[in-house]
Amino acid sequence: MKSTKTRILTAAAALLIAAAVTVSLTGWSTLSNVISPAEARAQAPKDAEVTGPVDCREAKCIALTFDGGPSEPTPRLLDVLKSEKVHATFFLQGKKHTDTFPETVRRMAREGHEIANHTWTHKNLKELTEEEVRAQMLPVQRDIEKITGHAPTLMRPPGGATDDDLKKIMKDLGLAQILWSVTAKDYETTDTALIEKRVLDGAERDGIILLHERYAGTIPAVPDIIHRLRKRGYTFVTVPELMAPAKPQPGEVYRP
Repeated sequence: MKSTKTRILTAAAALLIAAAVTVSLTGWSTLSNVISPAEARAQAPKDAEVTGPVDCREAKCIALTFDGGPSEPTPRLLDVLKSEKVHATFFLQGKKHTDTFPETVRRMAREGHEIANHTWTHKNLKELTEEEVRAQMLPVQRDIEKITGHAPTLMRPPGGATDDDLKKIMKDLGLAQILWSVTAKDYETTDTALIEKRVLDGAERDGIILLHERYAGTIPAVPDIIHRLRKRGYTFVTVPELMAPAKPQPGEVYRP
């Protein structure tokens, strides 16, 4: 039999390994006051009304989000979403993206998608000075506002890497931080069936799905993901619709 001391050390080691795996998979750090969609909705005034297509306090909602665009394949994704009557949330990069495909950004806005900020060059914001963080965020804000007439109110930190210092900066910039609950890791595979499986296995009520349309296996997976989740009773919404009647607050970090 193992001694009590041995069992304690083994348990402690297992916890450390689990924590390391979590950080390696998500990039998230310890944060104060991370808010789930359900918690956000509960904080809204009781008499607040939902202005979107569905009330996620009652409906089984889930949000599709796409990072790192726009790019050459994005119009094909927009065709799929239009055909399926699904609105998504797009976290856009700046350099070689919003500055290269402005008409695609206009189309996103015109077709009712939520447009958000994913930095200028996808750097780990935790490794930057405050000045450098602002230099990653502000050009994308200006690009999107110039193209669509509206500046984003949401952002996603690359790799999900954020902390309490970044919360303060994003509050000043007027940007709520949106993380995710499931990712297909489509950046490491072109296997469409595997991408579908990862999303479907991780899907849950109030979930936020992370995908990247620029990878070859992703867009072909989207129709089946939509069809199969609809069969499970899910309604697809944008991130603000998922939070409604609450409104994501600048600086706060939201994660299912």
